[in-house]
Amino acid sequence: MFNPWRRLRELDHVELRWIVMPGVLGATDGAGAIQLHPHQSQAQRRSTLAHELAHLELRHGPGCTEREEREAGALAARWLVSLDDLVDAARWARSWGEFADELWVDVETVRIRLATLADSEREELLRARGEEGLP
Repeated sequence: MFNPWRRLRELDHVELRWIVMPGVLGATDGAGAIQLHPHQSQAQRRSTLAHELAHLELRHGPGCTEREEREAGALAARWLVSLDDLVDAARWARSWGEFADELWVDVETVRIRLATLADSEREELLRARGEEGLP
């Protein structure tokens, strides 16, 4: 399982700052600083940190474009939610909240992961879920 906190520790040049930012859960300068809003659940912090780390990995600077936000979201979701875990959760989860709780991420990360599935991943998920569809 991907651990964003461990990844952050490996990046000794990146400083994490806890800052109250109205309407913003996280941000990065694209080089050596990540800011996280402190009033998040642990799952939200995990998801937000992974998203900001993805911006660094993709070499996005501050003031990202909508496309760069989508790229970072997709990479973070792939890091955080393996296909096996997604399939397991899909077998029983009946709401977005249950999906997110089981996968230890926020609902937005689940939605992004589902929206960016490869065709083969989508087929495997649908086989596992059967005819019921997703929440």
